[in-house]
Amino acid sequence: MPPTLVTHLSPWIPGSLPILPQYEPPARAGFPSPAEDYTEKRIDLNHQLIKHPAATFLIRVVGDSMTGAGIHSGDVLVVDRSERPRPGQVVVAALNSELIVKRIPLAGKKPQLLSENPSHAHLQVDELADLKIWGVVKHVIHSL
Repeated sequence: MPPTLVTHLSPWIPGSLPILPQYEPPARAGFPSPAEDYTEKRIDLNHQLIKHPAATFLIRVVGDSMTGAGIHSGDVLVVDRSERPRPGQVVVAALNSELIVKRIPLAGKKPQLLSENPSHAHLQVDELADLKIWGVVKHVIHSL
């Protein structure tokens, strides 16, 4: 089965995400107290999701190799190219000029990129492969 691939790439445009109402207190999974006051604030998704505007891209993905990380086919990823990738993070990698979404292993001697779906094998990267970490996935946007 193919890895989770990038199908659409676009730079983030500052101010392009809406400013939406945010209700306080936060939603609970139980019964709310009737004594609490509910107030409306505004939440700026640009501020919440984007830390480095000039280095942030929105990427649409296809494939199911990352479902264990909460990334599903058709999701949009918020990717920061300015952040230095660390072991354990989900990244967009350019492997032989193809952008793919995988997790960086925590440890190991053999270079590999990890899938997050047991039906997909991890990608073993041989020394002749052209591998570059393109950016770090910061957020996943998908519909329920």
